[in-house]
Amino acid sequence: MARARMTEQAVVVTGASAGVGRATALAFARRGARLALIARGTEGLEVARREAEAAGAAQAIVLPADTADAEAVLAAGDRAAAALGGIDIWVNCAMATVFGPVVETSPEEYRRVTEVTYLGYVHGTLAALRHMRPRDAGTIVQVGSALAYRAIPLQSAYCAAKFAIRGFTDSLRCELHHDRSRIRLTMVQLPAVNTPQFDWARSHMDRRAQPVPPIHQPEPVAERIVQAALQAPRELWVGGPSVHAILGEMAAPGLLDRLLGRKGYSGQLSAEAERPGRDDNLLTPLPGDHGTHGRFDAEARTRVGAYDPAWLRGAAGAALALLLPLAWRGLSMREQPLRRRLR
Repeated sequence: MARARMTEQAVVVTGASAGVGRATALAFARRGARLALIARGTEGLEVARREAEAAGAAQAIVLPADTADAEAVLAAGDRAAAALGGIDIWVNCAMATVFGPVVETSPEEYRRVTEVTYLGYVHGTLAALRHMRPRDAGTIVQVGSALAYRAIPLQSAYCAAKFAIRGFTDSLRCELHHDRSRIRLTMVQLPAVNTPQFDWARSHMDRRAQPVPPIHQPEPVAERIVQAALQAPRELWVGGPSVHAILGEMAAPGLLDRLLGRKGYSGQLSAEAERPGRDDNLLTPLPGDHGTHGRFDAEARTRVGAYDPAWLRGAAGAALALLLPLAWRGLSMREQPLRRRLR
């Protein structure tokens, strides 16, 4: 997609120290935006800030905060607005997950994943609204996942949080319509992405976690997040696998339950053994800079499409409109012999 200049735009990105959040911050930086970067890990944030400035950001500041902490996020939003002269775009992208069956995941782990991955988005949205409502302008981007529609085994806490984000976002969208607000709200549903999360997420499995193939690089995915921020469709489904998973869930959820019961474990686990007792980032950030990419560069795709589900529904409706008359005609033709017999 063409890179529109955004030198007057103030953009806040959560989860900006690594992975998709960092790639998204750099995508905005290449367009000259003014950036506020939020995450827990200060070392990764500082490197991300330097990369953003080198990429062309008009301004880049770091605001260390745990998105599970509502007051910290609201304070970070206030600092971002003061430093950048307002907030035009807020991207919620921070996340945490646990790999493991439901019966091996503790209540404390469920709570923490929910606080970061779901409530973190709520806190970020509230911080954005605090500064967007007085101007009646701005765009909030919720970085979601195909897992917001189709849950998979071994990631129940994460899937539940993504479902919750979608419900929260739909409720807020209704309220914005009620208020006739000009604030825009969009959700981007992502496919599997090559990020460091598979090496730092907590896991109860004996093999190393991996994204369900096909895997995509963070940079083209980040470009689609920027596209959503600029165009603000209701939702944007990124990658063919996301479309297939979401539409498959709508059409045949029971079939997918059985299919994922058979293949959902092996699809998320590599052949490599997990290192027992390794550190994870569930409760505290790991030291160092973990970058944007995970360990799957050799197989990750460098291009990804994006699909507006409104267009997909329109195409499905048009196809149905064409097929219904044919179906009705066929039914009528089958009924004609019966009518003749009844005379």
